[in-house]
Amino acid sequence: MLNSYFARAFAWLKTAGGITVATAAVLLVAGTIDRGPYILVNTVVTGGMLGLVAMGLAVILGVLNIAQFAHGEYFMIGGLSAYYVIRPLHAYLDAHPSAFLAMVAPFIAMITATLVGGLAGAVTERVCFNPLRKRSRANWVMNSFLLTVGISVVLVNGDQLLFGTDFKGITHYWPGVVSIAGVFMSVDRVMTFILSLVIVTGFWIFMKYSRTGQAIRAVAQDEMGALMVGINLEWIMVLTMSIGCAMAAVAGASLLFMYPSYPTVGLEPLYMAWFVVILVGLGNVMGALIGGFMVSLLKVLTLEYIGAGWEFVVPSVIIILVLIFKPSGVFGSEVRSVLDQ
Repeated sequence: MLNSYFARAFAWLKTAGGITVATAAVLLVAGTIDRGPYILVNTVVTGGMLGLVAMGLAVILGVLNIAQFAHGEYFMIGGLSAYYVIRPLHAYLDAHPSAFLAMVAPFIAMITATLVGGLAGAVTERVCFNPLRKRSRANWVMNSFLLTVGISVVLVNGDQLLFGTDFKGITHYWPGVVSIAGVFMSVDRVMTFILSLVIVTGFWIFMKYSRTGQAIRAVAQDEMGALMVGINLEWIMVLTMSIGCAMAAVAGASLLFMYPSYPTVGLEPLYMAWFVVILVGLGNVMGALIGGFMVSLLKVLTLEYIGAGWEFVVPSVIIILVLIFKPSGVFGSEVRSVLDQ
């Protein structure tokens, strides 16, 4: 049994995915030894939320076959929603100090942002993609892609018109710092990482064991077959878009102390999420989590060894090479699926 396990692990390490993960691990260890443990800490903290954004993008692509180029705008919606919840709560706490409310107030803001993002995703599916799906299935990928570009323009300009161009951010959710491996980090960063792990774990359990999650996986694998066994496709499509957008929104809310909300704040998360999705394979949802940490490591090392301004150049070069030599992604995604690739 043990020998069989090691044999499978060794065989996987010889694949493109195994080689990529092993290389990333070596780079992480080497960077940590050379420049200090903050390389490891920064990679882990930022990689969790990047993986969450990429997973939302991947589930929309894997199930709905929509190249979501408005995904960053739901990140913006999440940050904006959290801002307008947490600011009044902080003002109330200044006048009426309460240790309990101070602890739970950020969660109230993040939950609100998640609900708003999920609702925005559901409305987008019903108002935009559902009519397109009914009227035209030909050239679906291109048409839906162009539709997402239009949605992005509308949301960016709508935010600018309604809320202005000022940066809307906060200095912190929770005050204080902690020391991890000799690196001092804000409590916000630590809580953000923990939150990302909780959400990813909950999502995995939902997709793997719940009947609704299994229905989503069935639609991803065979839409016609899912329809034949009685799965409500319209409900699954609305739910999938809602979940994907909610993931982006909760990431935007959680990182409000790092990414203040403004109309185009979603561009960087969008680019980084697409780097992840292309790297691991289109529609590979759980692979996107691993890819999030790898792209985060690449960004941290680029900033450290090359300098600011190159953090998009180096990942772009990597993505070009992946598209040329391994267009299905390092983990492979020949079959459109969610968890079974």
